[in-house]
Amino acid sequence: MTMIVAKDQTPQSNLDPLLGQGDWCRFNRTLEEIHTAAEDWRKALDGVEKPWLCWHVNPEWCAVQQKLVKYAGWTPVVGFDPRFGKPVVQRGAIFIDFNKRFGFPNGWPYLPLEFVFLFTKRLAFWHSDLLCRLKTMDYLSETFQALKDGEMAAVLDKGGRRHLLNFKRHRFWELATCTTAGASRSQFENGCGWWRHFSHHPNCSSEKEKGRRLKYYWDHGTGIMYWKRRYGGRVKVLDGKRIEEGHCTSIGYRNYVRFASIRVKFLGRELDANYSLPGTAKRLGIAHLLQESAFG
Repeated sequence: MTMIVAKDQTPQSNLDPLLGQGDWCRFNRTLEEIHTAAEDWRKALDGVEKPWLCWHVNPEWCAVQQKLVKYAGWTPVVGFDPRFGKPVVQRGAIFIDFNKRFGFPNGWPYLPLEFVFLFTKRLAFWHSDLLCRLKTMDYLSETFQALKDGEMAAVLDKGGRRHLLNFKRHRFWELATCTTAGASRSQFENGCGWWRHFSHHPNCSSEKEKGRRLKYYWDHGTGIMYWKRRYGGRVKVLDGKRIEEGHCTSIGYRNYVRFASIRVKFLGRELDANYSLPGTAKRLGIAHLLQESAFG
């Protein structure tokens, strides 16, 4: 039974606040446990051709996201961070407790994102703090649906102007993304997926390769860029500016109000503290989605 964790950084308790964030330096579970959990997820999505993951951290924002996904002709799949309670699931959406077999104190969507090849043929995903115009949803839906197995789509992040030429800092960002089973499997087999510290991936081939990877940025998505550059991975680069219009983020927000417990932020509370959902929806031309009956 293989442990998928760096031996020198094994967390001491299942209550470690970073366990649910998707970090190869922290994760202390086995591949067998992952496969068992993924079988539950696979059964829940049986027959679903176009699943789109919406991660619940705030009931009102998650409800609008589900409606946008339904508008685009995809099936909302609702996961959640346990700190914010179970979500209200819209008609036609599917609820999956991805954390059920693990019991982490907080839950980020990187857990299922890393193992898409184990439970579905393709999976779309976006940030919990992202809303889009209907035309942007059309663009994303068409792009995601056109992906061939082995391909994926994501937003490129070069880390701002100061890192434009720092190629080891560049990554793909899961602000909005879609991956196929073939791409997900290739990433896992080559040891470079969505999780942080991909240098500690159990499929990193050698100590020499680990040393090479340690020179790269540690955060989520750097492994995806590495997969593209070193292993020929096929990534469709999305129009980031078009998508970022509706990103309700702390980035560049000088007076952003934060709710944090040590290293774990409380995004659900921060959305309400910093952004008006009605105002954001109106700005993006989707205010009608706040009506309970919109799109069923």
